[in-house]
Amino acid sequence: MRRLISIVICCLPLGLFAQSFLGAWETQTTSENGEQLKNVVIFSEGYQVSTWFNAANGKFISTNGGSWKIEGDTITEKVEFDTNNAERVGTELSFKVHLTDSIMGIVGDQRKWHRIDQGTPGALQGAWLMSGRKRNGELQQRDTNRPRKTMKILSGTRFQWIAYNTETKKFMGTGGGTYTTIDGKYTEQIEFFSRDDTKVGLSLEFDFELLDGAWHHSGLSSKKEPIYEIWSLRE
Repeated sequence: MRRLISIVICCLPLGLFAQSFLGAWETQTTSENGEQLKNVVIFSEGYQVSTWFNAANGKFISTNGGSWKIEGDTITEKVEFDTNNAERVGTELSFKVHLTDSIMGIVGDQRKWHRIDQGTPGALQGAWLMSGRKRNGELQQRDTNRPRKTMKILSGTRFQWIAYNTETKKFMGTGGGTYTTIDGKYTEQIEFFSRDDTKVGLSLEFDFELLDGAWHHSGLSSKKEPIYEIWSLRE
């Protein structure tokens, strides 16, 4: 099977091979004390995130991610956040991969990631940075080039937000799960939340619209507080 996968990779044009990673992937493993652990990886154009959490209760374990590119069968990631090792922030990591339409693997690693989606059907697939907020009716803009970032990465069915600082290497928090975009309503189903496990299982509904390429997002937060956020696609 490994040889067959390598042949598939060699025959794919470089751009098509990179495109085929887009979407969400997952794998599960069992910890030493018998807990089922889930890992979800989301690839968007140029950015990715990988997160581990308890499959039964959603307890957050770790997350890492940043930008990515592929040459041949080798993925290179530039780390922007890593809860297990902050010293990796700013460094590049490379590893060889093998891929079919539904299974992804890393050469030398026995685990297999199974495809969840290919970037559809959700309308918000991509990596977004919070670029503005309305407070008391006034728009407050954010510089998306500053090191302090709040990023949200979405596939066609999965979402994750991450707050971090690439300069100080500090990680502030994350949460994620599944989402839908139907009739102007963006609905999140939370599966993990690093700051508060009691948020796991919540379903949050927001109004959303795309205006001049920006994602306008309004409703009540997990704290039941009104929010109006504006998100811009990362370049």
